[in-house]
Amino acid sequence: SGNYYNQGEIRKKELEQSCCVLGIPASDVTVIDHRDLPDDPAAEWDTQLLATLVLKHIEAKNINLVVTFDAGGVSGHANHISLHAAVRYSVCTLLWVPLWGCRVLVLESVNLFRKYLSFLDVLISCLLPRDALFILTEEETEQAKRAMRCHRSQLLWFRQLYLLFSRYLVVNSLRRL
Repeated sequence: SGNYYNQGEIRKKELEQSCCVLGIPASDVTVIDHRDLPDDPAAEWDTQLLATLVLKHIEAKNINLVVTFDAGGVSGHANHISLHAAVRYSVCTLLWVPLWGCRVLVLESVNLFRKYLSFLDVLISCLLPRDALFILTEEETEQAKRAMRCHRSQLLWFRQLYLLFSRYLVVNSLRRL
């Protein structure tokens, strides 16, 4: 629930506001608030527990595409890396793809230089191998920024830089898991 600084309720509301900006109804937003999955940048979550919870959500919502972090977690956040490990475990061990037809794409982590190249990274991303490449229009980039600004409790100085310069608000390269 994002309760690392005891702001879980605030962050849940911010998430719903952000999803609303993106056109995602609140009924499609699920916040998992589990005592064994603390919001903590240093905590590695239990792979099997998280895989079970994610799989339940996929089955309940009849999801056929999952987009998640890669092994680097984009920002190196331990919780993001744990989520990748759980999804990978689910795909490899619980056989999502053959049983449910659910495809999985992972968002490519890039080095710090590329991460803050903004639209200039489009050129690099087009030249490198990937399974999918999403280039946002100017309107979509502004919508993504509005959605990010809904997370007021998290908009520290470095996230302000992220809003200004991050390539992830312009271009996203993904690979199949």
